[in-house]
Amino acid sequence: MKKISFILMSCLLLLVGCSSGSSSGENNESGSKSSETKIMKLAVATTKERSLSKGLYKFGEIVEKETNGSIKVEVYPDGQLGGDLEVFEGLKMGSIQGSTMSTGPIASFAPRFNVLDLPFLFKDRETAYKVLDGEIGQELMKDLEGTGVIGINYWENGFRHLTNNVKEVKSVDDIKGLKIRTLENKLHIDLWKELGANPVPMAFTELFTALEQGVVDGQENPVGNVAANKMYEVQKYITKTGHVYNASPFLISEKFWKTLSSEEQEIIKKAAEEAKEYQRQLNAEEDEELFKEIEKEGMVVTELTDEQKQAFIDKVQPIYKKYGKEFGEDLVAKLLEAGK
Repeated sequence: MKKISFILMSCLLLLVGCSSGSSSGENNESGSKSSETKIMKLAVATTKERSLSKGLYKFGEIVEKETNGSIKVEVYPDGQLGGDLEVFEGLKMGSIQGSTMSTGPIASFAPRFNVLDLPFLFKDRETAYKVLDGEIGQELMKDLEGTGVIGINYWENGFRHLTNNVKEVKSVDDIKGLKIRTLENKLHIDLWKELGANPVPMAFTELFTALEQGVVDGQENPVGNVAANKMYEVQKYITKTGHVYNASPFLISEKFWKTLSSEEQEIIKKAAEEAKEYQRQLNAEEDEELFKEIEKEGMVVTELTDEQKQAFIDKVQPIYKKYGKEFGEDLVAKLLEAGK
C-alpha cells in the first residue's frame, strides 16, 4: 500500500513540475505569451509597386527578423482592406494593425493634420522633412491621442500634380469648369473650388473607373500614383503644379500596440525609422523616373513658369484666411516660417 502511495505521489509531483515549467516558459515579463505569434496586418491604398507599399514590405522584413518571428507582418496593398477612411476605422478597432496614409484622410479624425495640406506650404521635400521630423511634426502626432491610433513617423506620398483628359493646363484659367476628383477632405474640396474647378470627392479605390467612364475629367496625385495605376491610359495631360506636399504618416493601432512587450515596441519604432528613410529615398527616385515613363506612354507633361506658378499661389490665398483660425494662426505662422 505504501509502495502504491509513493508511486502516486511521485506522478503528481512530476505533473505539477511539468505544468509549472510550461507556464514560466510561455510568459514574458509583460505577461503576454512569448510563444504566441502576433499577426500585424498592414493596409495601404497604393499598388504593390509604389514606394509606400515597398516601405511597408521593408518594415515587415525588419520586424520579423528582429523579433525572431514573434511578430508576423502581412502587407495588403491596392486598397484590399478598403480606402483610407475604412482603414483608419480598422486601426481604431484593431482589425488592422498598421498603415500609412495621406494626412487628408487622417484629418477626418484629428482635424489639425489638415494644416499640412495647405497649398504650396513647402518649397521642396528637404524642407518638408525638416519640419515633419522636428517639433511641429511631433506636436501634430499628439493630436492622435484619444483616436485609438498612434502616429510613429512621417513617410511621404510626394507632391501632388494635376492630370486631366480635356486640355493642357498652363494657367489657373485653364482649370475653370473641370471636374476634378479630390480627396474626401473639406480643405482639398475648397482648394479646387478656389482654383475654379468642380471638385468631386471620392475614395482612391474608385478613381480609375471614374476617370475611365468620364465621371470626372481629371484628378490630382503624386506622379507615383499616376504611373503605378496606369492613369496615362485614361488621362492625356499632367501639369506639374506641386500644389500640395503629401506627407504619409505611419500609423499603428493602439489596441495592437498594447499587446506588445516593451522590447517589441522598440523594435517597431526602430524598424519604422529605417523603413521611412528607405521609402523617402525610393519615392524621390520614383519622381525622377516616372515623369519620363508617363511621357513615353503618351502623356503631355507641362512645366509651369515661376510666373504661372505664382498665379496659382495667389489664387489660393483665401484658403489660408479661411483655415488659419481653425488650425491656429500661431501654428500656421510657425509652419510658413519653417517652410521658407
